[in-house]
Amino acid sequence: MILISTILINLIGLEHVFIMCLEIWGKPETQAKVFGMPLSFVKQAPAKAALGNMGIYNGMLGFLILASQRVLTTEPRLIINSLLMIFVVIVALFGAFTVKKEIFWLQGMPALLTFFVLLILIF
Repeated sequence: MILISTILINLIGLEHVFIMCLEIWGKPETQAKVFGMPLSFVKQAPAKAALGNMGIYNGMLGFLILASQRVLTTEPRLIINSLLMIFVVIVALFGAFTVKKEIFWLQGMPALLTFFVLLILIF
């Protein structure tokens, strides 16, 4: 079960780093398609700045998730990653309600599954 949780946690961390790359360095056409925004909007300087800001948050979250796997010992790692998975689920729910429903399925569900695996390990 620890191996499964480690794999899931690393995948979620990598997913957020990938999202950062899309938000910061993605082509406007890709950003418009992936994030469900009009291309004319994504090409505007304020939208690029907002996407960059969101990207840095996603990237730092991803790096924190990945770093926790290498820096923390077993019990603190389980607790911290449980909290981070709750954070991801809440943010994904907000994104699903405000942007696209797919956000919950792509980000929230894997984090929720991982959270339940971590709960089994904690208790």
